[in-house]
Amino acid sequence: MSTLLVQLRRWHAALAPVVLAPLLITVLSGMSYRLLKDWAGLGRDQVHWLMVVHEGEWLGPWAEPLYVLLNGLGLLWMLGTGSGMLIQRWRRRQPGGTPAP
Repeated sequence: MSTLLVQLRRWHAALAPVVLAPLLITVLSGMSYRLLKDWAGLGRDQVHWLMVVHEGEWLGPWAEPLYVLLNGLGLLWMLGTGSGMLIQRWRRRQPGGTPAP
């Protein structure tokens, strides 16, 4: 396994616990907002608190954009590194390649 791939795996694993909670909060609050509005018939005012959580407004005007930026960068990092590792695994499983562990 190449040194770059080993480093990529280490960084991916190290960052995963850091980005997990903010990404879960964002996903769950966004899904809940949309589903409660559309399927449960709740009004915008009734579920607005979920958008406050979803967008990080509860952190205040200074930290909200930082939360959004770091959350987005964390998601892009995890998608990019995860995709890179998946592509490497697929390449190793091709005929003539060595099987993945």
